[in-house]
Amino acid sequence: MIIEVVSSKIHRVTVTQADLNYIGSITIDEDLIDASGLVEGQKVQIVNLNNGERIETYVIVGERGSGTICLNGPAARRTAVGDIVIIIGYGQMTVEEAKVFKPTLIFPNTETNKLEN
Repeated sequence: MIIEVVSSKIHRVTVTQADLNYIGSITIDEDLIDASGLVEGQKVQIVNLNNGERIETYVIVGERGSGTICLNGPAARRTAVGDIVIIIGYGQMTVEEAKVFKPTLIFPNTETNKLEN
């Protein structure tokens, strides 16, 4: 059996932009993508801590070091600049693989959306 499990998570980042007129996705600072193990085009779930919304979209790469978290297209109606969100990536694997798999979890600074050394 194949199950879906959390493969990566960017925990508590601040939405910096919302662009309704984009075709859809979430733009994420490339530093955060690299650190979390997400992949451009990967399906992710966005959990909005301010309003309880949960949406699914896909990742696009934002400018490295910018701290950008931008909800695009229809997702822009579900978030506001300043909202705190969690970005969750999932992967599929066997039950046996899932029992030993360890997801990549990162905890950026919520004011800057950057990783602290």
